[in-house]
Amino acid sequence: MQISCDYLIIGSGIAGLSCALEAAKHGQVVVATKRARDESNTKYAQGGIAAVLANDDTFGAHIADTLVAGAGLCHERVVELCVQGGPEAIAKLRGYGTRFDRTDAEADELDLHLEGGHTKRRIAHAGDATGREIERALVEAIAREPNIRVLEEHMAVDLITLAKYGGPEVCVGAYVLDIESRTVITILAHATILATGGAGKVYLYTTNPDVATGDGIAMAYRAGAEVGNMEFYQFHPTCLYHPDAKNFLISEALRGEGAILRLADGTPFMPKHHPLAELAPRDIVARAIDFEIKRTGDDCVYLDITHKPAAFVRERFPSIYNECLRYGIDITAQPIPIVPAAHYLCGGVSTDLEGRTTIPGLWAIGECAFTGLHGANRLGSNSLLEGVVFGHRTAEALKVVPKQASWPTVPDWDIGSAGTPDEAVVVTHNWDELRRLMWNYVGIVRSDKRLQRAARRIAMLQEEIAEYYWNYVLTRDLLELRNIATVAQLIVECASARHESRGLHYTIDYPNLDSQRARDIVIKRGVPARHLWR
Repeated sequence: MQISCDYLIIGSGIAGLSCALEAAKHGQVVVATKRARDESNTKYAQGGIAAVLANDDTFGAHIADTLVAGAGLCHERVVELCVQGGPEAIAKLRGYGTRFDRTDAEADELDLHLEGGHTKRRIAHAGDATGREIERALVEAIAREPNIRVLEEHMAVDLITLAKYGGPEVCVGAYVLDIESRTVITILAHATILATGGAGKVYLYTTNPDVATGDGIAMAYRAGAEVGNMEFYQFHPTCLYHPDAKNFLISEALRGEGAILRLADGTPFMPKHHPLAELAPRDIVARAIDFEIKRTGDDCVYLDITHKPAAFVRERFPSIYNECLRYGIDITAQPIPIVPAAHYLCGGVSTDLEGRTTIPGLWAIGECAFTGLHGANRLGSNSLLEGVVFGHRTAEALKVVPKQASWPTVPDWDIGSAGTPDEAVVVTHNWDELRRLMWNYVGIVRSDKRLQRAARRIAMLQEEIAEYYWNYVLTRDLLELRNIATVAQLIVECASARHESRGLHYTIDYPNLDSQRARDIVIKRGVPARHLWR
């Protein structure tokens, strides 16, 4: 079965849906998403979206904060574009129907939060469930758009490039698994846009939902696209630690409102790690927590906001309050047990200022893209901003994409002699082993030996996964395992090539910052990792 469209967008988070809404003004759009249309990393973003909206704030201050957090690797032009596009991004989201919190019901002035690394209050939010509100508005907006067709429960398997069939290196669509019918359909498009989000499920502990398996990055790499700075995985400092809780993030906004990190005996520990204490950049806070947990042997540390009025806490953080209460924790009276968890990937598929990758016809936006905005460490709440700004920039650039009168001839997916899986435990076991070894060997603190061990074991797992992939019919679990194994390989390769500690990459073998290595690290299939001056 074949489907054709002007623009194929893979993924339905803030970047993909923002792009779809703008692109639909000048073409037919198909959005393929592997679960429900509202299931994405965006939905679980709590804190908000950063933009210069206050009278005492400036573009220069937001740019400076971003550059400081990025530890010398931000692409300044990209930072300028995103920051200067912030107010328009907020206006666009409000135009789609997003209801941000205001200072009062009668005023149009937005209520702004402060977060770690920001020197001004500039975080527009909807309570402490901003991502959920943005996703709601975007999903409702695309439902009103006749030029957008959404395929739920459809997971991309691989990109279609004509180079595979003796033609030029150009992407013309993707093979997509219809999960319910277990058939693979061919979707041809004049432009294919990856908006697949992050890859937190490559780690054992993550704040990300189950969909975050690095699908777009893995597919782009297999197709021959350039990928960059995969070593910079941000670990959110504060994820709820409870045996029955799964991936629940405790927003950085709590620390912005005065929450204190404490040891089990109540001792505050952040002042000895950084002058900004709880408001230090995320990488520093995450490493400090990791250090204290390992030093004390405790399972977790605690985030304490009990010194604030209970009514203030309940009003400011209703989702966090209610979720913690489900697990018997009243955050107005008890400190919250927390641990760091994999949260955000600062690298991804290399793109230009409009989202083009190194393969003609292929674009990437949002967390799966490496634009250079985040450098070596993302400043909090810049990610939703990047998704909107680049979603719109890409949609604008798509206007000039040629729309050929005829489609190229490409073969449909051939399952050959693939059989029905009879040992699903292989997938389950490899999935668990891969995530554990990434957590233990390629986590917050790294070393050459740990990376070497990880590389050897990942290579062995990839052999087992490949054998299973070619022998059995496709399932979502198998495809996701294949993709996180590829992402794990890329993270290890980039981390092994960076012989310094910078931003989110900290290695005990090279603990210092090296000014001579203020370069991006890029990888392409069949080409060793290399350093690039910007």
